Amino acid sequence: MKYGKIVENENIIDEVLVSYFIAPNSYTRENVCEINSHGGIIVMKKILELCLKNGANLAEPGEFTKRAFLNGRIDLVQAEAVIDIINSKTEKEAKASVEQLQGSLSLEIKNIRKDLISMMADIEASIDYPEYDVEEVTNNRVIKTLEDLKEKLIFLEKSFDNGKILKEGIKTAIIGRPNAGKSSLLNILLNEERAIVTNIEGTTRDTIEEYISINGIPLKIIDTAGIREANDEVEKIGVEKAKKIAKESDIIIGIFDISKMLNSEDEEIIDILKNKNSIILLNKVDLNKENIDFKKLKETNKPIIKISTITKFGIKDLYNKIEELIETKEITTDNEIIVTNTRHKNLIIKAIESLNKSLETIENDMPIDIIVVYIKDILESLGKITGETVTEDIITEIFSKFCLGK
Repeated sequence: MKYGKIVENENIIDEVLVSYFIAPNSYTRENVCEINSHGGIIVMKKILELCLKNGANLAEPGEFTKRAFLNGRIDLVQAEAVIDIINSKTEKEAKASVEQLQGSLSLEIKNIRKDLISMMADIEASIDYPEYDVEEVTNNRVIKTLEDLKEKLIFLEKSFDNGKILKEGIKTAIIGRPNAGKSSLLNILLNEERAIVTNIEGTTRDTIEEYISINGIPLKIIDTAGIREANDEVEKIGVEKAKKIAKESDIIIGIFDISKMLNSEDEEIIDILKNKNSIILLNKVDLNKENIDFKKLKETNKPIIKISTITKFGIKDLYNKIEELIETKEITTDNEIIVTNTRHKNLIIKAIESLNKSLETIENDMPIDIIVVYIKDILESLGKITGETVTEDIITEIFSKFCLGK
């Protein structure tokens, strides 16, 4: 590391520290130079312009990580983990991404591929030396190996359920009639004035989506348009969207005005809540008016919590109830390999399908060399995960999602 000055035409731009990493001891395994300036948009822009003027090129999105992959320092799973760490919304998601960056998933995939390659060697030996009559022994060994590997792949595929929650969050919709307190509740959960709150019915016409973290699990909270018989086309679209989102959500928070009697719109909301993981909130207890029909609400067998979005009464009870619902999903990242990437999941499913075809050929007493075709398909699918058999198009697509400088 050297101390010096960036100079242009004898004018000092900044005092800097310059670090030089000699290949292969750098992030990309290439010779790398880093300039540490004092920061600030003007200074950094000027230094960048000088570098470009003297022969440097601007990096493409994800170029440094792409070079690290192409130069063999990391595999494709680890490269994708970099962007996952950057985009992490909770500690648990970040932890799962760091585990992948450290190579936990890569190692599991490589071990499975290693077992498959070893098994192929046994099969080829039985084909090359038929006089030793080892086909039956080879068949038994192949069946045992394939069943063991299938179990491992199914475990990885199922882990995606946890991985998807860690990455995308538990989809949680807030639904209710106009002015029931949906937007006010969203603002309380976010601890900021994110949604517009007025006394005018139908203020929220589209969805508002934000993330909160409870026990390290991200919740994708969605504030929806008030459900009612809308008068204009825009609000009608918002209401239909609210119903659709509610039906697709993992958890629904149905909010009702405790001071009002239930109407047909409330009845429709209750019907939506019945067959879902739901929490019923009775808002506006601060008005000291209870005109709502408790009997109909209790018939849903859903937890009912009285709240006030004005005084924040009952909000702690809501958090506790959400925690209970989350705990039933048993999300954990401790000592467990978790698949969080849809691309990885789809390739694992493809590998399992080829593996099943391999077992079917043996069960149908077909020649053992036929399963080599399916084993090669498994190896190719798994190789696409780590990058060993991936195409240039896929590599380009993956790294295009990165930001500059990564």
